[in-house]
Amino acid sequence: MSEWWAYQLSDLLMFAPQTYYRLFELYNTSLWPVQVLTLAASVTTAILMFTGPRWRGRVIASLLALFWLFVAWGYFIGRYAAINLAAPYFALGFLVQACLLALVGLVGGHITFDGARTLIGKTGIALFFFALVFQPLIGPLLDREWSGMELLGLAPDPTVVGTLGVLLAADRVRWELFVIPVSWCAITGATLWVMKSPEALLMPLIGLSALVLSAYKSLTLRRELAGDWKNDRC
Repeated sequence: MSEWWAYQLSDLLMFAPQTYYRLFELYNTSLWPVQVLTLAASVTTAILMFTGPRWRGRVIASLLALFWLFVAWGYFIGRYAAINLAAPYFALGFLVQACLLALVGLVGGHITFDGARTLIGKTGIALFFFALVFQPLIGPLLDREWSGMELLGLAPDPTVVGTLGVLLAADRVRWELFVIPVSWCAITGATLWVMKSPEALLMPLIGLSALVLSAYKSLTLRRELAGDWKNDRC
């Protein structure tokens, strides 16, 4: 028996790249016209990040939670489990993230968009639009079938990127909501790297950038709060 350290990452891949991309084609075909509903929900999320009532954060959190829940069940359990034994564990992670979004954003009301729009906040909004509009086009631009586009709210990668965009755009950094999305950026990046996909580094770079920007934002907010406290003392 070969020692475990003799294995390479490519030895753990259970499917061919063609099978992986074909999965999205079958997935999208079976879901039509659910794509219309997720598009409407995504556009609603984008609009609410710009303007809306004070409780708009609860609506956004609810929509994101539904996206993560749908990906957990519809994609990982319904499709990906057929070619990857780890799919149920991924589904569990996405289910946990859906619960966290519901608890923190919907029940707790801790995802808000009432503060001044900073550069990092604008970056978050731009990242959400990237996930909504441009990320689905990566596949067709790489000569894959249009029917296999990965869509926000239905496929894991754009759902993760869109969520990171919302978290960056929010007034406060909620670190508990970053763990699973950033972890998925590493997991999917490794998968695409093994498949030699041209976009393999995209998700890890997005995850790393989101962490760095969030850390900077958190430090900036702490300094501002410390400055306000000193001014009050004076």
